[in-house]
Amino acid sequence: MTAMQRWLLILAITVSAVVISYLWLDRPIALLAHAQLPQHEAFAQLTHIPDPLIPLGVVTFVGLGLWSFSGRTLSKNQTATLVCSISLIMAEATKNQLKFLFGRTWPDTWVQNNPSFIRDGAYGFNLFHGGAGFASFPSGHSAVTCAVISVLWIFYPKLRAIYLFVVFAVVIGLIGANYHFLSDIIAGAFVGVSTGWMTTALWQTRGLNGGTNCKSGNRSDMCP
Repeated sequence: MTAMQRWLLILAITVSAVVISYLWLDRPIALLAHAQLPQHEAFAQLTHIPDPLIPLGVVTFVGLGLWSFSGRTLSKNQTATLVCSISLIMAEATKNQLKFLFGRTWPDTWVQNNPSFIRDGAYGFNLFHGGAGFASFPSGHSAVTCAVISVLWIFYPKLRAIYLFVVFAVVIGLIGANYHFLSDIIAGAFVGVSTGWMTTALWQTRGLNGGTNCKSGNRSDMCP
């Protein structure tokens, strides 16, 4: 199975999971979180895990770009950091466009007196609506987390148990604090995994180090 076929299969699974969650899981989970988990702050702390990633990604991209301007090559660790940064930036841009496209209301009322499922019974998508009150889908936190994790998953496979723990912690935080519906998180994870996977594949194909091609067998420290 080619990478394209695998990605299309994962896309189909993601769409199916989102539909199932939207129809049967999102509302019960949101109601449960609201009624049974009143101490949202403990869960909210977990959602702050990916917060530093975006500014750090931009700074890293610029810093390593200047490093490259000096004529120096990148080590494997520097390459992984740069690929993480590019993946992160692309995931952030992609999820912003998707939020505008889908215009989904939030589980609870958090920003600018936004309409929500818990307070107003608002539930669904409002295509091309835009605005902070209609930006629940997909989850940006899960997107940027998975954008970084998916790259590290490829570069440093021995640490995959830690990666899963980090993703799980963010997901629990988002659901426990009632910040997102489950389907938002599933879609966000797909966005993040896709950008990480694609960015790494592009890097492996082109190498960006004198034409290094990781897939051809001409491997170097630039390859995962």
